Amino acid sequence: MFGDIASFLLNTFFTLFGAALLLRAWMLAVRMPPYNPVANAVMQATNWLVLPLRHLFKTTRNIDWASLVAAVLAAFVYVVLMVAVSGVDRFGLTPTIVVVALFTVVKWALNLVIWLTILMALLSWLNPRSPAMPILHQLTAPFLDPLRRILPNFGGIDLSPILLFVIVQVLLMVVTRVATDAL
Repeated sequence: MFGDIASFLLNTFFTLFGAALLLRAWMLAVRMPPYNPVANAVMQATNWLVLPLRHLFKTTRNIDWASLVAAVLAAFVYVVLMVAVSGVDRFGLTPTIVVVALFTVVKWALNLVIWLTILMALLSWLNPRSPAMPILHQLTAPFLDPLRRILPNFGGIDLSPILLFVIVQVLLMVVTRVATDAL
């Protein structure tokens, strides 16, 4: 029972933190202004890890290498802790843990895309004039715009979030399977 509780808490904390690190990198990639409440909260939650890494990993061409490296480090710590909680010898699995940590970062990124898309779709139905809509649109547009060009227009109904959700879910299944098989 303790192992299940510890696994749940570790998964929740590290998934949220990893998503915040990836969101930080993504906000820079889409050139989001840093003066909105979402960006400010993400920066405050991740500064303690990202700012020291900035001295080693500089931002180039809108790629926030410090945030991405921080996400990989967080994923590595997460996988090590999950292996420790499960009672498996983590020292014999070190090369595997690195690979699983990389897949974990990919899983966090895919989950982030899903949650941002769901949130944007819900807000577009419930409160399209919400102050969060421009932020969500700017974050999801690189994924949704190519799908909007492919899908036919259904009289004002945008099916691109549903298609993106299906694509990302399939990718999540593949990544999860590969990561589980690696262990």
